[in-house]
Amino acid sequence: MKQNLARTLTRLRTTFMSLTLGQRLVAVVGTGALLLAAFMVFQWVSTPNYAPLYSNLASADASSVIDELEAEGVPYELADGGSTIMVPRDKVYSTRITLSGQGLPANSSAGGYSILDGQDISTSDFQEQTDFKRAMEGELTKTIEAIDGVNTAVVHLAMPEKRVFSDEQDPTTASVLVDTAAGTSVDAQKVQAIVNLVASSVDGLDPANVTVADSTGKVLSTDSGAGGAGTGTQAQAVADFQARKTQQIQTMLDRVLGPGNSTVQVSADLDFDKAIQESTTYRGNRRTPPLSESTAKESYEGVARTGSTGVLGPDGQMGPGGAADGEDGTYSKESTTRDNAVETTKEHREAAPGSVRSLHVGVVLDSASAQGVDAADVQDLITATVGIDPDRGDTVEVSTMSFDRTADEAAAAELAAAAKAKADAERWRLIRNIGIGVAVLAILLLAWLRARRGRRQREDRTAYLVEQLRQDAADRAAAAAELQPTPAVAALEASEQAADDELKREIAALAERQPDEIATLLRGWLVERH
Repeated sequence: MKQNLARTLTRLRTTFMSLTLGQRLVAVVGTGALLLAAFMVFQWVSTPNYAPLYSNLASADASSVIDELEAEGVPYELADGGSTIMVPRDKVYSTRITLSGQGLPANSSAGGYSILDGQDISTSDFQEQTDFKRAMEGELTKTIEAIDGVNTAVVHLAMPEKRVFSDEQDPTTASVLVDTAAGTSVDAQKVQAIVNLVASSVDGLDPANVTVADSTGKVLSTDSGAGGAGTGTQAQAVADFQARKTQQIQTMLDRVLGPGNSTVQVSADLDFDKAIQESTTYRGNRRTPPLSESTAKESYEGVARTGSTGVLGPDGQMGPGGAADGEDGTYSKESTTRDNAVETTKEHREAAPGSVRSLHVGVVLDSASAQGVDAADVQDLITATVGIDPDRGDTVEVSTMSFDRTADEAAAAELAAAAKAKADAERWRLIRNIGIGVAVLAILLLAWLRARRGRRQREDRTAYLVEQLRQDAADRAAAAAELQPTPAVAALEASEQAADDELKREIAALAERQPDEIATLLRGWLVERH
């Protein structure tokens, strides 16, 4: 075994030393690249596949879990700014069971409705209400922390005791403190979602009584009224409306004057008040038969008694229907009551916030580009495009002025310089890559030529040596044929036989050292014989 290994190493060393310098360099570089690729593949295969162990962890819980993982020797990785812990996929469930046995993570299992599990028959009413409030705060905290961008949240509820025999009841209020990842903030839509979520989860909580703040002390929510938009949302709505109108006008002017030859500014006043209107309308139709009708008749006949009789009027005088003494008296009365059908219409309207109170548009045209354009036509076109209403107080002003192109020219020069620098860098990088490629090809070509020249020289030396050996053998055979078989001749033949054996050994050693050249030479002889 050792002899075979030593023989193999000797053959490899001999083969490597027989190569040219270029071939040695290529062999070393290729072997190194192959070993590096094998190492990277092995490292990739041996790297475990990680899966989330816990997500949205608080800082205290994450620290406790990491300490326990390091104590157990379990590899881990952190993601999502440290709130998510990753472990090898095949150890997720076993690690969770181990950590749960030690009460980790602690905060994830505390709070929420699990607080109510510890109540019994001896729990007082105050303790019951307090536990219910804590449970609601815990559940809301978990729900808010599930929102993308919110790391941790703290919810406090102020739930006054209900007064049965009181006309006034203190309202329920809530405050929410959110902590976001570094460099991020909660946008207005998520703030409004938090407000609506908390208000919808607590009985009797008005969205106007929910306050949301971040860890820097900035109030994110404002008084939104009854379904209206808060200050932050109002500002965003106004900005979006103005941006849409500005883009609408600017697109039209760019098609007429070209980009950069006009500027537009829109100022809008939006009404965010929520108006409620209720009205009741009654309509009757005389041609419609009444729903019900009743007629009452009353009559009287008789002889009048002595004295004044009749109906006493307000002035003390006898009214109609009175009779004189000794005359017969009569009395009759008829009344009709009809219930007619009346149409009743009740209307309840709620005006959605966000209507336009007034709209003001200012446009400036470049005098160099707007020489053939009438400002009045542009003003009429803008009035028709954005729906200007003079009765509402809307205004449109179009002016023509010369634009300052200094900044544009400087920006264009900087862009041109940057483009030129980028093109030069690309050109030099291409030249460098081409130069490196040409150099590599030249080295490979030189190594191939030197290898070919060396192979030819070795073939020539081998052919010359074999030819010399063949010629020497032929000469010795001819000389041996001419000599008589004497003891001296026999000794000479013996010495020649020994020389032949030595020659054979040399040829065998040469074939072992240079098998490719010997095979090429033999193939050449076979071709020549055919």
